[in-house]
Order: sequence, then structure tokens, then C-alpha cells
Amino acid sequence: MAKAKATPTRKTQEEKAMIDDPKKAQEVFGQMTGKAVETMTAWADANQRVLREVVELGAATAKEGVRLYAELQQSAIEALRDSQAAVLRWQTAWQNGGAKDPIELYQKAMADGVDGAQKAFKLLEGQAQAFTRSAERLQTSAEQAGKGIQETYTTIVSKVKDVYAQN
Repeated sequence: MAKAKATPTRKTQEEKAMIDDPKKAQEVFGQMTGKAVETMTAWADANQRVLREVVELGAATAKEGVRLYAELQQSAIEALRDSQAAVLRWQTAWQNGGAKDPIELYQKAMADGVDGAQKAFKLLEGQAQAFTRSAERLQTSAEQAGKGIQETYTTIVSKVKDVYAQN
């Protein structure tokens, strides 16, 4: 099969005229260079915005980590105080005649044991709630950062389309 010879189109004739005319070639090169610079500027701006969102997310995460650590540390200190108070109660009960009335001592020990278990479960519940609140705040921060990044890329795509749509 013989291929049909392509007829010169208007575009190829313009391209030939451009090659023959150095001023026209410089003008086209200038336009292309301008578009490339505009595109790179838009991408640099977008990268800066995305980096800002990522840094803000990292800072919010660090801040949340410190907040959670402080909350957990505070509850641990309260638990330590409670355990020290229980030891002192035991020590005074033993010194004040625990050996004279062992049944009363055992009853107090059982009551303190139940009370200690309840406090331990309340402590665990409080820590679980602290973790949950922290995770919710981190999720909100991550969602905001994601929306900001998505908006940035939507904007950059439309800017680049506009740059290359211009003739």
C-alpha cells in the first residue's frame, strides 16, 4: 500500500515561516520561556503552601503530644499520691494496733483494695478518654491540612491551565 503524501498544512507553513524569520522565532521562544517561568513560579508557590500546611500539621501534632503527655503525667502523679496515702494509712493502722484486732485490719485492707481498684479503673478510663480526645484533635488538624493541600493543588492546576491556554 502506498502512503498518501501529506499535504502541507497551514501550521507547517507557519512553522517554516517562523524558522525563516528570526524575530518570529525569538518571539515564540520568549513566549515559551515566559510560560515556563510562570509555571515554575506557580509550582514554587504551591510547594511553599503545601510545605506550610505540612509544617503546621507537624507543629499541631507536637503540641498535641505535649498536651497529652502533660495530661497523662498529671493523672500518674495523682495516682502516686493516692498510693502513698494508702501506704501511710496501712502503716498507721498497723502501728495503732493492727495486731490486736486483725479482723478490722483485714476489713480495712479489703475496703482499701476495692477502693484502689476503682481508682485504677477510673485512672485507665481517664487516660483512654485523653487518648481519644487527642486523636480527635489530631484528626481535625490532619483534615484541615488535607483540605489546604487539596485547595492548593486545585489552584495550581487551574493556574497552569490558564498559562498554557494563553496564546
